[in-house]
Amino acid sequence: MSKPQEKPFGPLQGLRVVEMGQLLAGPFVGTRCADFGAEVVKVEAPGTGDPIRNWGRLQHEGKTLWWPIMARNKKSVSINLRDGDGQALARQLIAEADVLIENFKPGTLEKWGMSPAELHALNPGLVIVRVSGFGQTGPYASRPGFASVGEAMSGLRYINGYPDMPPPRFGISLGDTLTALFAFEGMMMALYHRDRNGGRGQVVDAAITESCFAMLESTVTEYSKAGEVRQPSGTGIAKIAPSNIYPAKDGTYVVIAANIDAMFRRLTQAMDRPELADDPRFVTHIARGDHAELLDTIVAEWSSSLDMETLTARLEEFGVVYGPINSIAEVVKDPHFRERGMVRDYQDPDFGTITIPGVFPVLSETPGDVVWLGPQDVGAHNAEIYGRMGLTEAEMGDLRQRGVI
Repeated sequence: MSKPQEKPFGPLQGLRVVEMGQLLAGPFVGTRCADFGAEVVKVEAPGTGDPIRNWGRLQHEGKTLWWPIMARNKKSVSINLRDGDGQALARQLIAEADVLIENFKPGTLEKWGMSPAELHALNPGLVIVRVSGFGQTGPYASRPGFASVGEAMSGLRYINGYPDMPPPRFGISLGDTLTALFAFEGMMMALYHRDRNGGRGQVVDAAITESCFAMLESTVTEYSKAGEVRQPSGTGIAKIAPSNIYPAKDGTYVVIAANIDAMFRRLTQAMDRPELADDPRFVTHIARGDHAELLDTIVAEWSSSLDMETLTARLEEFGVVYGPINSIAEVVKDPHFRERGMVRDYQDPDFGTITIPGVFPVLSETPGDVVWLGPQDVGAHNAEIYGRMGLTEAEMGDLRQRGVI
C-alpha cells in the first residue's frame, strides 16, 4: 500500500479537512485540498468504502484506475455513519477539523444529528462545504442529482452539439468537476473570512445545476434584452468567425481562433490571401460573423491542402492562435504538458510506473504536489487518526467488532 509523505508541502499545510461523501463532486473538492497540502481524512463505509474504488471497466491488476485520481494524498478512516456510535465518532473527528466536505442528499446530515447548527455549536470555526444536485434550498432540493442532470437542466447541455440533433453529453462528468471547483473556491473564501473576521465558520452551498449555469456567459442577458435563445452551433460558435475546427491534409483537425481583426489579418497572411482582410464581407468582426459559413469554407480549403506539421508551422510563424485537437495519447506525449508538470510519471508500489495528471494552478512559492496515490485499504489510517483522537487499541477493536469502523 502507498504511504503518505509526512513532510508538509503546499499553501494549505496545517489545514484539517474531513471528507464525507462519495464518487466525484464532493471527493474532488477534497482532492483539490489534498493536492495543495491539507490533511484530508476521507470517511468511508466499513468494508465497502467509496464506490469509486471499483468504478470503471479498465483496471490494473484488479485495481481501478479512477481511485488514484480521486484518492491521492488522502487518508482513509472507516465509519458507519448510519450507526449512532459512528455518528458520535464522526462528530468527534469533525470537532478538530477546519473543513467538512459532504455531498449527501440534502437533509442527510440533519438526520444524523450533524446539521450545520449542531456542528457549529461543537466547532464554531468549521467551514461546511455541501455539494448537491440542486442546492440545500428550493423546490428541487430534495431530489437526487447527478452531473448529467445538472448539465441538462442548467441550459448547458442545450447549447452543446449540432443544430437539429439531440444534444449530446460531454465525455466526462463535467458538472461534477465544475461544482467541485466552485465549492473549493467557496471554501477558500469562507476560510479567508473566518480567519479575518473573528473565527466564525459558515456553510458553502454548491449545486451542480448552478455551477453549470454559471458557465453560460451572455446567454441570460441575450435572452433578457434581445429574446435570443442561443442554439447549438456544432464545432464553432454562431456569428464568430473564423473560430472553428479545420481539417489538415492528413485527416486530423486543428482549432484556429482568428476572429479578432488583427488576428484575422495575420491568418490571411499565413494563407497567402492578404486581400481577404480588406474584403467587405470579412473586414469586421460583425461582417465575418454574417459570412461565417463562406469564411469557414475558405479557411478549410486552405488548411486541408497542408499536412498538420506544415499547417501548424505556418500558423506559428504568423502568430495565429491555433491548437491541434489532441487525444489523450497526444496530450501525455506533449512536451509542454510534460515540462509544466501537468502530465507526469509516478512510481507507485501498487501501480508501478503510472502516468498521472499533475497539480494546477502552479504556485511559485508553495506549489502543490502528488506525494502518494491514496490508500488501497478502507480505513487504512484508523489507528493513526483515532489514536490521535485518544481512542485506545481496545476501544478501536470494540468498534471494529461492532461494525462501527
